[in-house]
Amino acid sequence: KSTLDRLKLTNKLESEDSREKLARAGYRGQAPLIAFMFFRFVMPGIVFLATLLYLFVLTHFAWPVMMKVSAAFAGALIGYYLPDVFISNLTARRQQSIMRAFPDALDLMLICVESGMSIESAFSKVSAEIGTQSVELAEELGLTTAELSYLPDRAVAFDNLAKRCGHSGVKSVAIALNQAEKYGTPMGQALRITAQMRMQFAEQKAASLPAKLTVPMIVFFLPCLFVVILGPAALRAMHMTH
Repeated sequence: KSTLDRLKLTNKLESEDSREKLARAGYRGQAPLIAFMFFRFVMPGIVFLATLLYLFVLTHFAWPVMMKVSAAFAGALIGYYLPDVFISNLTARRQQSIMRAFPDALDLMLICVESGMSIESAFSKVSAEIGTQSVELAEELGLTTAELSYLPDRAVAFDNLAKRCGHSGVKSVAIALNQAEKYGTPMGQALRITAQMRMQFAEQKAASLPAKLTVPMIVFFLPCLFVVILGPAALRAMHMTH
């Protein structure tokens, strides 16, 4: 932080969606943001020096000096985006964990709401139960429970959940809960409709699978089948010809 403040790089290195990217990767607060910007600042220099060391000392490529220096500058440009790649990989793994556990979490939430629980109690109960399948989803639901307790507008808590998870299913649930909160419709009905929509979407994906398998079957399976069926006959015909 002192390095960034001394060089006045905070505003230059922080993009508009840096906080949202870090939140989707599971990093919240000011400290991860400062670390992210610091590595954005130092990684180009580290990769530049490492590329020069590799090209001039460790290897003996017959490249001109300017080509080696140009490759080092290209490495420095790649180094600037390495922190973004790292955060993107963490976000993808986190979203994959959330996607695996979210259908069960939605069913549990529907059961809790229809049994008479408030939405805050339902989120708290589901976050405690779903932790064995996805710690990430349990953490997000627990944070949403806290936000529902102290935020004046409950819709903000649902929107924050959708932004942090970055998952289409979570976003659809957040929209349904916001609409139920706004128009006064039962929460259980909104969750049930969302669950049915997700089931229909899954059925559509399953129905489209045979059409998607047609091309791989033609390209990879049929040639092998023809070789097995026609191969012996072709060998016999060649033998009779000779």
